[in-house]
Amino acid sequence: MKRLQPYLPALAIFCLALLVRVVYNLTVARNYVAGYDSQAYERIALHLLQEHCFCLDPHLSTAGRAPVWPGVIAIIYALLGPKNFFVRLFLCFIGSGTCVLIYLLAKDIFGKRIALVAGIIAALYPGLFIYDGWLYSESLYTFLLTAFFYTLYRVQSTSKRRWMIVSGVVLGLLSLTRPNGLIIIGLVFLWAIIVAWGKVISWRAACESIVLISLLALAITFPWTARNYIISHHQFIPVATGDGIVLLGAYNHMILDNSTPFKGIWIRPSLSSPQLSRKFGGCAAACEVQRDTAFKQQAAQWVQSHINDMPYLLSLHMLKMWTPATPEADLPMNQFPDRISSRVVAGMVEYMSIPVFILAAFGLLVTWRKWRHLMFFYLILLLTIGECLYFYGSSRFRAPIEPILVLLGAGAMWWITQRFDDRSKASRERRGASKEPEHSSTAQGITNEERALASDTVD
Repeated sequence: MKRLQPYLPALAIFCLALLVRVVYNLTVARNYVAGYDSQAYERIALHLLQEHCFCLDPHLSTAGRAPVWPGVIAIIYALLGPKNFFVRLFLCFIGSGTCVLIYLLAKDIFGKRIALVAGIIAALYPGLFIYDGWLYSESLYTFLLTAFFYTLYRVQSTSKRRWMIVSGVVLGLLSLTRPNGLIIIGLVFLWAIIVAWGKVISWRAACESIVLISLLALAITFPWTARNYIISHHQFIPVATGDGIVLLGAYNHMILDNSTPFKGIWIRPSLSSPQLSRKFGGCAAACEVQRDTAFKQQAAQWVQSHINDMPYLLSLHMLKMWTPATPEADLPMNQFPDRISSRVVAGMVEYMSIPVFILAAFGLLVTWRKWRHLMFFYLILLLTIGECLYFYGSSRFRAPIEPILVLLGAGAMWWITQRFDDRSKASRERRGASKEPEHSSTAQGITNEERALASDTVD
């Protein structure tokens, strides 16, 4: 039992988080039907099983999606049958693992007491568990990104090569889960330079980290890049196309229309630019590259012709990023809005998110002395904000940094408890000093040095 005792807090947090997520899937997400991106991932998984083809449409290989998440769905369907409940149950474990990683990071940075509170908040915070009830890649990507935080933090703390290797493997999987994962390699370079300059780790360890992590991540993604190069007729696609679809959906003539609930967010190109979209129906990989280029060009033309509207639109991107819940039709609580459980969760999203944001902002300000521990978190925050400004802002795009928000909130609680601890310590010292004259008045011929020693002994 003594051997298990150090692991009990983490186990308790995992069990609490798992309970919350299973209940969520059995109530809010009961009878969930995959749609939109979820349906695309599911279709690819089924084609993988039936045709051994990474295809959205039968026998048409696609380069429009990263491979890890459809591959995971395919494995689960092959083992347990094509029912999305089993995939969502898998995500319950993944989301619970994210909560444990938050606990472990908080324990290393802020101590066990604060870590336990951070783990409980992570388990109950809807910004983390609502993505464990559908078939999007958010939950897996958030878990892998948080795992990368933890392994990189271990690299920073120990400079051990095994953590560098694990970091490289995790970053490779992260990059094959979402195309923007490869950008993080650039942040690793920046992080290594900053922490080496700040004498957190040696320059040798920093250089070794850059080389090992980057090479492993690129080695893991290279076979998929080579596959894309072949099926797209010699086009360089590191992981997946899709930027054009996102950009045209974010920059079009309907995006500032007050009559749409998606104002300032994203509108499907088939609605905003139907004529251009119809030119690229039933695309294979080479066609997807052409479509991506055409969509980017039209989005760029819209931006150039509406340059005066850009400050307002970018401000909407920032506002939507920090809106507790932006419209996501495929979320279970939006798919089944009349359920009592859905209304409860929607209320939790509205009333819990803002306090977490405020606490995280406060934590960002007061934990500056721990910048060495938090440097990579700062870089990911800046990257995510930049991506939301460039593409569009939504609560879903905020998902990968929700663990950072919880950790920064934990930092705020750590700072507050430190202030209370300091005041309590000062109060005890004052009470001890007030007793010193009583001891000295009853002792005759005692020197100042002996009196000080006696006071220390009493304390």
